[in-house]
Amino acid sequence: MSVSGSSPFPSKSLQNLRVVMAQLDFLVGDIPGNTERIIDAARRARSKEGADIVVFPELCVTGYPPEDLLLRPSMHLRVTESLDRLQSAQLGAAIVIGVPVQTKGLLYNAAVVIEGGNITGRYFKRFPPNYQVFDEKRYFAEGEGAAVIEICGVPVGLTVCEDIWTDGPVEDSAAAGAQLIINLNASPYDIDKQARRKALLERKSRDNQVSIVYTNLVGAQDELVFDGGSMVYDHSGSLAVEVPQFNEGLFPVDFVFDRRCQPVSQPLPAEPSVEANVFNALVMGVRDYVNKNGFKSVVLGLSGGIDSALALAVAADALGPDRVRAVMMPFRYTSDISLEDAAAQAGSMGVQYDVYSIEPMYESFMAALAEPFEGTTLDTTEQNLQARIRGVMLMSLSNKFGSLVLTTGNKSELAVGYSTLYGDMAGGFDVLKDVPKTLVFRLARYRNSVSPVIPERVITRPPSAELAPDQKDEDSLPGYDVLDQILNFYVERDFSADAIVAEGFDQADVDRVIRLVDLNEYKRRQAPIGIRITERGFGKDRRYPITSGWKSGN
Repeated sequence: MSVSGSSPFPSKSLQNLRVVMAQLDFLVGDIPGNTERIIDAARRARSKEGADIVVFPELCVTGYPPEDLLLRPSMHLRVTESLDRLQSAQLGAAIVIGVPVQTKGLLYNAAVVIEGGNITGRYFKRFPPNYQVFDEKRYFAEGEGAAVIEICGVPVGLTVCEDIWTDGPVEDSAAAGAQLIINLNASPYDIDKQARRKALLERKSRDNQVSIVYTNLVGAQDELVFDGGSMVYDHSGSLAVEVPQFNEGLFPVDFVFDRRCQPVSQPLPAEPSVEANVFNALVMGVRDYVNKNGFKSVVLGLSGGIDSALALAVAADALGPDRVRAVMMPFRYTSDISLEDAAAQAGSMGVQYDVYSIEPMYESFMAALAEPFEGTTLDTTEQNLQARIRGVMLMSLSNKFGSLVLTTGNKSELAVGYSTLYGDMAGGFDVLKDVPKTLVFRLARYRNSVSPVIPERVITRPPSAELAPDQKDEDSLPGYDVLDQILNFYVERDFSADAIVAEGFDQADVDRVIRLVDLNEYKRRQAPIGIRITERGFGKDRRYPITSGWKSGN
């Protein structure tokens, strides 16, 4: 869009402005509900915080990402009704919102300014992203040019999310006279994301001599978690304000004008550990998925192992123990230690805990299969049958009581197919889907540092599926410290087999792991969705064919 409304500052040598960052959680598709949420937040920001401008996240009217809802014929009508409602709401403060705007047969991801009951400016996102989890070019056209809009008498440059990651939009706005850049975001979480955002904003603000208000969405949508972490940088590239991640709220920041637009610095939050951040992301992912989809409770199989122990801790923290049911389903290979530890954790967390042996059901199945299995030897078929009986048990409890089944497979296991279709993969949501096994151990330690809920020997004993006598995970897999590094190179960083070997790994281990990853795409395609915490999870990030003649190598 072309520059509009740019003007010099008022003649006063000093002017104060209060901007409130509305770091809020919106429900995708609930346009009327989101509209009322915006109105309520704007009014509270004005009455309680004295806001002059309230800045909302990207596509807050529709929620993010709206995906193919954007293709629905009624989308334009509903958005128009929302904008009419927002203009007539008498908010008292100017607002900057994210909304899809259709014009001249094209759809844009837009930032819209409403002040004094009128739309006073709008900006069309110039760089719709089309990588990793993003496919905005499926829906949105590219905007053109900068938009410097006068808001409360101040020339403000508008940008939307990806625009700040690409050279052009901030630079053009600064050149057109903007003294303040407002950037609306729906930037999903991954482990290193906040550090990358800070490095970017520091450079952009310093190089262009402008202050930047970076307002991010918070909450979870399907596999994505939006961590908030909204920030303000001053014109010198210094971080003036940072909002705690994973927290909803209205966060004010004051600006003083004396030739430059300068934010008043606030105390910064303590830097969270990686483990604390990931755990918070998992908690938010479970809470929003369960609540937004209307489930009353969750149920999961508690085996006495570390994966289900961590998943239980996340679920109980996310929903409260009264909404969580843990079920131990022992078999002849289940150790007394597993029974004791599962009961101890369920008791310490105060969740409903039931024990149902699968022995009678297993015997019934084996009796029914005696004739077709005659003359064969025991193998993984009988092991998988145990897992599938447990899956049937959990899904039956889900149907009867309206509980969502949480699965507990971690990223390392899913990568190499160390899981059973229609068994431990049966369920609606996988808490640890993107969490490597080595990180599972670290997260268990972290959660116990908050309060000791996971028995120590669950963390220290060798992992086992307990589907056969004396079974250990590492009997059929490389050690998890090696496996997770190979998986990181291959899955998240796209290294070839030869390149991974060049990093110092054994050729046989590399070839075996890569072969297992490729062979088990068909399993992952049928797995429940789960929370994304890395730059490339098994979901929208990684779209590989099931049927393929591709060979590993260089």
